[in-house]
Amino acid sequence: MTSVTNQPMNPIFNGNKLKLGTFCTNTIANMTFVPELLQPTWKNTLAAALIADEAGLEAIVPIARWKGYLDDRPDHQSNAVLDVFTWAAAMAQATKNTCVFATSHAPTMHPILVAKQCATIDAIANGRFALNIVGGWNRREFDMFGINLMEHDQRYVYLEEWLRVLRRLWTDPGEFDEDTRYFHMKKAISRPQPLQKGGIPIMNAALSPVGMRFSAKNSDIGLISPHGNTPEEWQPQVENYKRMAREEFGREIQLWTNVAVVQRETKDAADAYLKRYAEEYLDNELMDSLMKTISKENNIPEGSERLAFMRKRMAVGAGHPMIGTAASLADELERISKIGIDGVILTWPDYVDGLKRFTREVLPILEKRGLRKPFAKTN
Repeated sequence: MTSVTNQPMNPIFNGNKLKLGTFCTNTIANMTFVPELLQPTWKNTLAAALIADEAGLEAIVPIARWKGYLDDRPDHQSNAVLDVFTWAAAMAQATKNTCVFATSHAPTMHPILVAKQCATIDAIANGRFALNIVGGWNRREFDMFGINLMEHDQRYVYLEEWLRVLRRLWTDPGEFDEDTRYFHMKKAISRPQPLQKGGIPIMNAALSPVGMRFSAKNSDIGLISPHGNTPEEWQPQVENYKRMAREEFGREIQLWTNVAVVQRETKDAADAYLKRYAEEYLDNELMDSLMKTISKENNIPEGSERLAFMRKRMAVGAGHPMIGTAASLADELERISKIGIDGVILTWPDYVDGLKRFTREVLPILEKRGLRKPFAKTN
């Protein structure tokens, strides 16, 4: 049983038991107005990437967003998002060690365009590129493009056809025709093909049963947000996900999750900072609008326990909250690894400050515990 691709040249397939990366540095991950919030300028996102790259983190993963979550507010900071493909190409040139991702809203981009962009970035990165694919859910974005947001389950029917065509463009030795429900192509070809044989590795973020089944069948990495407050509560979900991939589709899949980090010298100091940005400076207008959008587009009732859980978590940042000292963060990451999570991508209000703290103080602990090997820098 193997992954769809198996590329030893790509760091996401290295031997570290717990792989690490950054998430959302091409935009603002936190719904806060705290003054030290790192703005998504090229200078700032590059500074964060170089710290991660020098430390040997495996991944730099951007978020795909065309428009924010507030109506009639073009000036709102949630609209500021650097384009993922040109961003990834520049990141590939600037870094030496980490895997650079792009994230694609499949319905907004034709596979021929994506195939060509990915192969070009893979060449720049010398095989250190991967693609996170999503079907989209924010109707505002689809309205802007003038296309329909498909019914939830149908999005994955489209996504599977889109990915099949994309992979064929990456691997087919000749031209080919496609005449299917969604694609009508004659003598399709994309050259050059990726350096990574078999095509670019695929990540997919899915929360629903239909989405997780798609990911188990088609992706190398499933990016998951397990329900529950502790890694131990996640374990059955992780085990069931991997079992589905193994038993139904005869393949292995990595499972990664995203966490929001607050690291300070004491737990009290970490809690105080969390309160500062996630409560005192919380952008409640944006949060209210986002929750209404999620409720409507994902059939999650307003006032439900699940939506309340999501609101509380999203106030902290993009993912499971991990708040404390270097030692307690290392403990939490070890627990996450023990229940079967293969990788964690991290967010902070200030990525540069957060990465400096994390790489200086947490990474050595993880290495001592055997979760990661000491990193040998590339000259």
